Amino acid sequence: MKIYSYKACKSILMLQIFIFIVSFQVHCQQLKAGAAKRIITPDPLIAVSGGVGTPKPTTEKKGELYVRAMVLEKGNEKIAIVNIDNLGWPAALGNRARKLIKDIPFNNILIGATHTHSAPDAYAFPDEKGNNAADLKYLDWCVTQIADAVNEASANLEPAKLKIAVGEALGKIAYNYYAPELYDPRCGIIQALGTKGKNKDLPIVTLVNYAIHPEIIGSDQGILSPDLIGPLYDRIEAKAGGMALFMNGAQGGMVTADNRRDNNMEANDWEECTRIGNLLADEALRILSDAKIQEDPKIFCTSIQAEFPIDSEMMRYIINNSPLQMGNSDRFINTTLNLLNIGSAQILTIPGEALPNIGFYLKRNMPTEHPFLFGLTNDAFGYILTKEDFNSFKRYMYVSRTSLGEKTGEILINDLLTLIQNSPKPDK
Repeated sequence: MKIYSYKACKSILMLQIFIFIVSFQVHCQQLKAGAAKRIITPDPLIAVSGGVGTPKPTTEKKGELYVRAMVLEKGNEKIAIVNIDNLGWPAALGNRARKLIKDIPFNNILIGATHTHSAPDAYAFPDEKGNNAADLKYLDWCVTQIADAVNEASANLEPAKLKIAVGEALGKIAYNYYAPELYDPRCGIIQALGTKGKNKDLPIVTLVNYAIHPEIIGSDQGILSPDLIGPLYDRIEAKAGGMALFMNGAQGGMVTADNRRDNNMEANDWEECTRIGNLLADEALRILSDAKIQEDPKIFCTSIQAEFPIDSEMMRYIINNSPLQMGNSDRFINTTLNLLNIGSAQILTIPGEALPNIGFYLKRNMPTEHPFLFGLTNDAFGYILTKEDFNSFKRYMYVSRTSLGEKTGEILINDLLTLIQNSPKPDK
């Protein structure tokens, strides 16, 4: 039996403490990921909204509505990405959920909407008399479900690595109703995989980012539905495992699902939702299949407050007369814009439906081969277009009328470019 001197024992102890500290620091600096979801289908069913106006009654459902959340943590940085099956989710509701989330910085919680046109009214759109038909108790319940999903995802964090890819999704998925070829066919995917235990090398969460209007069913058929996003989720989870999450892109004016038939008619049923949702899911997994594993990715999140003038009388009326209290000025509205770096991906948020040319321009100025745009995130203030397009020709009259005004696009672009310039670059 070896007998060590006091000095030797002290050296061994110090070495063991040093190894423990280093191991602890490495463990704390390791990327962790978690995911959780909640069903938010109202029971009994309630009316659905496809835009400004009175919600339409429903008699059946196709698929379930969800809140889905993924949380990423590395070192002192912690981020939540959340999506809800709804037309849009204003900050007036999102901020209430953020206040219920325990340990993630307020502005690091991104809440977006899938933009399905077959979900309950989340804006409480006022009519000409100032009345609304929104179910405010249902919206209150959704707020708590968002917070519960994020808190659960945060509690279930586990060591993770990433696969990230951006590529063209092939097949009959989307087109631009106003100009068929004017849309972005690129699909971005971020997948977090477990590194230990039963989830080793298996997906924890797969995020799909693609620009499209999920409006195959719409609000006029008496059907409550996640539209094509429901089948997309089911397909990814069946083929890859883990949880799927969808974030929309720059799909304004008017990038919609390509449900055109050869006879110049449109397919407006659940079967068409399934066809397009499955195809987009398959394309996302195909694009991701050759992506390299990112073992030690960095994450970063920053934000700024943007101020947009309210030039539209209709938008001013909605903001000022909704019981959700979306703003406190007749002239300006404020909202949060985020920039995220997740491994080699850079993500910008858009508080509405940016037209494709804005999306192309922003992506071109992002210092990465993996650019992502999260539309309808943190807010959803209608269409966002440049001053050159605003009210310039007949085709864009509706788009112009349902936007804050002609300065929105220019302000958004300048603010996001400033975020890019003042932020670290993503991983190569």
